[in-house]
Amino acid sequence: MRKRDRRTRGVLAVVAAGVLGVAGCDAVGGDSAAPSESAKPSPTPTSLWDRSPGSVAAVGDSITRGFDACDVLSDCPEASWATGGSPEVDSLAVRLLGRAGAAQRSWNYAVSGARMADLPGQMARAVGRRPQLVTVMVGANDACRSTPAAMTPVPAFRADFEDSLRSLRKALPKAQVFVASVPNLKRLWSEGRTSPMGKQVWKLGICPSMLGDPDALDSAATLRRNTVQKRVEDYNKVLRDVCAEDERCRYDGGAVYDYRFGTTQLSRWDYFHPSVNGQARLAEIAYRAVTAKRP
Repeated sequence: MRKRDRRTRGVLAVVAAGVLGVAGCDAVGGDSAAPSESAKPSPTPTSLWDRSPGSVAAVGDSITRGFDACDVLSDCPEASWATGGSPEVDSLAVRLLGRAGAAQRSWNYAVSGARMADLPGQMARAVGRRPQLVTVMVGANDACRSTPAAMTPVPAFRADFEDSLRSLRKALPKAQVFVASVPNLKRLWSEGRTSPMGKQVWKLGICPSMLGDPDALDSAATLRRNTVQKRVEDYNKVLRDVCAEDERCRYDGGAVYDYRFGTTQLSRWDYFHPSVNGQARLAEIAYRAVTAKRP
């Protein structure tokens, strides 16, 4: 028992040392005249979306960096849903380009702790590689602040996202963009709070606006969590609406937000970030969205 206690304290001590550096997918009618023999058929519109792009760049936050997927308080880009090479994840890049192709033609510019305000800078770096597809997953850290009052305002979130897409379009007019929705933070709280270790780690500062005082179910705690959840929903509406204005952008339709993450899909280190299994589920969602046939 004493050895187990010492091990638990050891893990928590390591987490405490680094947690402050991390935040927290026509018919002709019967009455219509028949076309004349000399009439030429209308050409079939060419889709602007290439379902098999030849290169991928990823931007975003700790989820795309694979944070806490492999080890405590460490990025693990090898396990990233977007560009990782891990066979356990089978990332989007690997599915699109093959393992060798992904190693040569995919790049990860995400940064743990990043918020939407950081996206324009990341996008500028990604543009340098001239990728055919850019993946975007960001927004969780904008909601995961010290208090709900400190969350990124929705207008600022929109402005930075629009700025990021404008800079991409200016440099790479034909580049495609896949935008993942912000995860359901309230569900992550609901699942993770079943772990005593997870709750201990959360106390060290992971997403306090949602995860603080995890066992509290009083009206104040409920209001706090609902406020954060509403902000996440507002962020996802921004991602959907802004992406819809760009003919070469696809939003996941809320697939990441709607995915019912369980403890198996959460990191055993912090019960918040995706585990390797969770990263694989994110890769599946992204691949379905990128390769889907659409009119």
